[in-house]
Amino acid sequence: MPHQTLRPLVFWPTFLILLGAVVASYFDLEGFLAIANRLNAGILENFSWLFSLGSLYLLIMAVIVYASPLGRIRIGGPSAEPLLSPLRWFSITLCTTLAVGVLFWTTAEPLYHFMSPPASSGLDAGSSDAMIFSMSTMFLHWSFTPYAIYAVPALIFALAFYNLRLRFSISSMLEPLFGPRIKRFSGLIDAVSLYALVAGMASSLGTGALTLTGGMNQYLGGETTPLRLGIVVAIIVTTFVLSAASGLQKGIARLSALNAVLLLALGLFAFVVGPTIFSLALGVESFGVFVDNFFSKSLFTGAAGEDEWPQWWSIFYWAVWFAWAPVAALFLGKISRGYTVRQFLRVNLLYPALFASVWIVIFSGTALHFQTHTEVDLYAVLSDQGVENVLYTLFGQLPLSTLLIPVLLFIAFISYVTAADSQTDAIGNLCTRGLTAESDLNAGVVMKVIWGVIVGIVAWVMVSFIGIDGVKMLSNLGGLPALVIVLIATGSLWVWLKHPERLDIPTSSTSQKRAS
Repeated sequence: MPHQTLRPLVFWPTFLILLGAVVASYFDLEGFLAIANRLNAGILENFSWLFSLGSLYLLIMAVIVYASPLGRIRIGGPSAEPLLSPLRWFSITLCTTLAVGVLFWTTAEPLYHFMSPPASSGLDAGSSDAMIFSMSTMFLHWSFTPYAIYAVPALIFALAFYNLRLRFSISSMLEPLFGPRIKRFSGLIDAVSLYALVAGMASSLGTGALTLTGGMNQYLGGETTPLRLGIVVAIIVTTFVLSAASGLQKGIARLSALNAVLLLALGLFAFVVGPTIFSLALGVESFGVFVDNFFSKSLFTGAAGEDEWPQWWSIFYWAVWFAWAPVAALFLGKISRGYTVRQFLRVNLLYPALFASVWIVIFSGTALHFQTHTEVDLYAVLSDQGVENVLYTLFGQLPLSTLLIPVLLFIAFISYVTAADSQTDAIGNLCTRGLTAESDLNAGVVMKVIWGVIVGIVAWVMVSFIGIDGVKMLSNLGGLPALVIVLIATGSLWVWLKHPERLDIPTSSTSQKRAS
């Protein structure tokens, strides 16, 4: 890659901060974790109200935009050709946002809420009311709200980039509100967002590597070692870098299509052979409670009862989603050309949220059924062996488990790769100068390889020698500045709601002037 195409003020600060964090944690792990923990706890404690309010506001904002005349605007202009077919677009969007987390957490997390409900709720652990609370909370954490946190900034970027022909930068989401003077801060804004995402990717890769290595150990025997983790990380990184380097239409699209089909097949199998009627009945009842108590659940901070549960769960999740949102918005916005705003919100918010809701009904319902109606103590597995082993234990109770668990390992692998290659693609573009709506939006192989290797090394060092908690906290620290960036960026939507004519595509001559 020629030197003049690199954005040094975006690349180097992020790289050096991550390098410094790894070195500091290696030489003084306790001190590093203590500082990161204090900062993380301080953010969650002092800004829990803003994370809760901000996440709810984005969902309401999405509904307002969908119902407004802005919903008819086509991303890229009236004559813009779609970059992807509708089915391919949805499969990429679904797999980019769903990732490996929902695969494992939808079986493990409901057990936490069922057996350890909030202290201020007055619910008895293991009671029927705790079960309803558990399922309804799963809908809150994994359906409409998180997808709104991704979809709204992605829509803002798509309209700014394709319709206003602004730069491939997170600062472009702010330019309709502040004007061209925001460009002087674009390097800082992009660097902060990039740091949060790369730390988040390293955390996710580390968790994914632990999960896959744990599954392999069931066949290979022995324990998880740095060597095994290193091999797994190397395979994952190589796969997602090759996929990202091959381009959107090849690697990313094909892997996403395969992942979507495998997820659908896995869900159908678990639905048919699992406790179908119980899952449906519990799911419907819990979804009703979720809808009925949506605003109170969304804004629950635990302040009145001095309950720390929201900071451990809901607000922690909002911080994670916000940390990923700005850079994820670049990729989701980039692939949306040629579709209307309403189509965008359906594919990036409504349909994935409905898919996740069905997934929760099947897998969370099955986990709670096994915990309460069989002798299999999944909560003991969760407490003693970790999150990833709950899913393996659960599938071990289903028919054809000897064939199914290898398939499950493969799906977990593909799920992480499809999320990581899209993020690597966006990271490469963000660190590259000169990308415009008329270009092929490909940063080149070198930049994607560099960031893939950086993420892989950070993840391997952390999980092998330090522990995953440190890098998770590093990622969450990016949640607050990312929250501020996203909330301010919604001002651009309010401008466009009042003046949708500003999104009219410029003439070709004007377009060339702006791009230059």
